[in-house]
Amino acid sequence: MVKQDRAIRTRRTILVAAARIFEERGYQAATISEILAAADVTKGALYFHFPSKEHLAQGVLHEQDQQLPIPDRACKIQQIVDTVLLQAYRLQTDPMVRAGVRLSLDQQAHGLDRSGPFVRWAEVVTELLEKAQTQGELLPHVQPKETADVMVGSFAGVQAMSQAMCNYQDLLNRVAALLRHLLPSVVLSSVLTSADLTESRGAAVFEELQALATSARRP
Repeated sequence: MVKQDRAIRTRRTILVAAARIFEERGYQAATISEILAAADVTKGALYFHFPSKEHLAQGVLHEQDQQLPIPDRACKIQQIVDTVLLQAYRLQTDPMVRAGVRLSLDQQAHGLDRSGPFVRWAEVVTELLEKAQTQGELLPHVQPKETADVMVGSFAGVQAMSQAMCNYQDLLNRVAALLRHLLPSVVLSSVLTSADLTESRGAAVFEELQALATSARRP
């Protein structure tokens, strides 16, 4: 058990270091030597967990998946909003998420499969839209998969714009604006009236999850 815990901590240390280097340098420019120095681990320890730079990058990309789920909401549109705004909040506050986004949008990352986050985000949003459709929350013309692709692509574009212009400082404002413009074309107005689309929603959901995690750890 002690060895297993140590291995988990070492793996996390390496991932955090890799995330910092990938965010600062990009995939192509980042080197294993830089990541080793930042992680302060042996080459053997690094290669035990991640056989190559590509495996390291995929590890960072995969970390985003561990943070997607939020508690079920009665209103599935609110659940979509909460999921999107929470990711925007994490992008502002979590270096691992920022590094994953940098990698997924890095067109110079030749040889790296960057499709994973887009595919998984589209799957999450499609499933929630299908549930919203079943509950009668969507307009009749909506095709969940098509709408999910539009939402994921739009979110990616807003992320890239915010990063380029002010290093994500206005991201929550931009994402809230995106939702206010996009959702009326797919959601019944009666549903949107009761949904919270404010930019502070991401932080509120994050605090909710932190409270749930703390409660779960108590004996």
